[in-house]
Amino acid sequence: MATTELTVDTFQQTVVDNDIVLVDFWADWCGPCKRFGPVFDAASSEHEDIVFGKVDTEAQPALFAATGATSIPLLMGFREGILVFSQPGALPPAGLAQVIDAIKGLDMDDIKTQLAAKETSAS
Repeated sequence: MATTELTVDTFQQTVVDNDIVLVDFWADWCGPCKRFGPVFDAASSEHEDIVFGKVDTEAQPALFAATGATSIPLLMGFREGILVFSQPGALPPAGLAQVIDAIKGLDMDDIKTQLAAKETSAS
C-alpha cells in the first residue's frame, strides 16, 4: 500500500477507522526526513495491513503543533485509535520493523484496561 498524505481534515478519521496507522511527520527541508522517507515508503509496501500516513509539517503546521512535538522526523503509531508510539528521529529499516512488530504484538485489551484505570484515578 502506498503512503497516504494526511491533513488536518483527514487525520482523525484515518486514525479511528483503521486498526494500525503509522504517521511520518516530515518537511522537505529536513535532511533526516529525506533519509527516513524511503524507509517508511518501503515498509508501506511490505505491510498492506497498516495505513502509512505522511504529514507535511510545512503544509499542515496546526496538525504538527497539535502533537506537542518540537522536532522532525516524528513517527507516531496508533492502534485501534490509541497513540501507542511516538518518537522523533529517523529510524533505519530494522528499527522501523521492530516498531511495527511491537505495535502488532500489543495486547490492546490490557492497554485499554490501563487507560481506563488512569482515567478513573485522575477523576
